[in-house]
Amino acid sequence: MTDRQQAVHRYMEGFRRGDHAAILALLTEDVVWHIHGARTTRGKAEFDSEIENPAFEGSPVLEVDRTIEAGDVVVVTGVGQGHHREAGSFRFAFNDLFTFRGGLIAQVDSYVVPLR
Repeated sequence: MTDRQQAVHRYMEGFRRGDHAAILALLTEDVVWHIHGARTTRGKAEFDSEIENPAFEGSPVLEVDRTIEAGDVVVVTGVGQGHHREAGSFRFAFNDLFTFRGGLIAQVDSYVVPLR
């Protein structure tokens, strides 16, 4: 596994544990997170507030199926499960693209599809 792939897997583990410091240490100061169809965060402070979005309870269950690297981008695909405070438990498939700059994650593009 390459250094970038290891960084992405540490990022995913950080979300599983709700470990803000571990996640933020992997990001550039000007990181951009596009959750396509939902919202965009800019910078570490906004990103930090999204790690544990108050609309959700607990940490997500994330299972990575594939990790692919091309140039400065690492892509992971998988499935997950979470709990929304109002809507209850939900399952989803995800595809996250991590663009690196200088050894850190500079942009995350997340595509999330609800599952039954």
